[in-house]
Amino acid sequence: MSENLKISQAARALEAGQLVVFPTETVYGLGADAQNPEAVALVYDVKARPANHPLIVHLAKDADLPRWAQAISGEAEKLIEVFWPGPLTLILKKSPAIHPAVSGGLDTIGLRCPSHPVAQALLKDFKDGKGGIAAPSANPFGRISPTRAQHVLDDFGHDSRIAAVLDGGPSDVGIESTILDVSRIATHGLVLLRPGKISATDIANVTGRKPALADENAPRVSGTLPSHYAPRSAVSLVTAQRIPFVLSALKQKNMRVALIHHSVLQDVPDDDFFVRIIMPLSVKEYSRSLYASLRKIDGADADMIIIEQPPEGSAWDGVNDRLRRATQKTAGLLEKWIE
Repeated sequence: MSENLKISQAARALEAGQLVVFPTETVYGLGADAQNPEAVALVYDVKARPANHPLIVHLAKDADLPRWAQAISGEAEKLIEVFWPGPLTLILKKSPAIHPAVSGGLDTIGLRCPSHPVAQALLKDFKDGKGGIAAPSANPFGRISPTRAQHVLDDFGHDSRIAAVLDGGPSDVGIESTILDVSRIATHGLVLLRPGKISATDIANVTGRKPALADENAPRVSGTLPSHYAPRSAVSLVTAQRIPFVLSALKQKNMRVALIHHSVLQDVPDDDFFVRIIMPLSVKEYSRSLYASLRKIDGADADMIIIEQPPEGSAWDGVNDRLRRATQKTAGLLEKWIE
């Protein structure tokens, strides 16, 4: 079957109220017609996602934004011009015509225009480019996001509620989009709700001001719960200097360890009590590899996954955000084990 035919069939499935998994440059999305409340509800059901956790609506290039949002500020227009299509989600006041199911009951809506060619082809075919596809990551809620079609099949391969899985190869960015709140510019300015490839510095270079950090009244958005993106195994962030000690302490307790690191580690010989993945040194390649590496190492049947703390800095904010949330659920467990 040709790629065009697969995309056309997927578009028809969406129009019929079915779910379709499609690739984006960030991660694979579990998509539904954003204007079909029953289809949107099915997304929540398949993912076991809380109903008050908003979805992001994906739009075709040159989409009619006033159909989705009430007003678009000059700063938002600048950001759209520079970063769309691309990994930037904007939070705007939603149009009254948009059903609250897609926005988690909020008066705001998250919009983004993905750059992946398969995603753009699907959006162009779906409702002749006039529709929106509501799509969170295509994985069980709170777990590691998928960056390959096989990841989706591993999680949902036997779920008949998903009509199609479009394979667009490995995701190029590898972590979810940056989310920027532009719905309260008059009172709060720009507010960064979730970091990603597009950094606060990138945003400041376009708008002339750096976004503020999320405040207590900021809209709820995807992927910002304290624990998220989590492996099934216990996981902990450790500095490079401390890793040899931690490995030695866990070995003395006969615990099997999985190790993800990017530095050249001294005094860490290969040993059959642990498995390791060595990550790329650049933030671009590290981000691209992150979720696939977490999924692979999570299958190593380890008692604990040790991840070397990545570098700090604006470019690494997205990676560090994902790893902080991935390790949140088992924070403190390592210290109890080695004390």
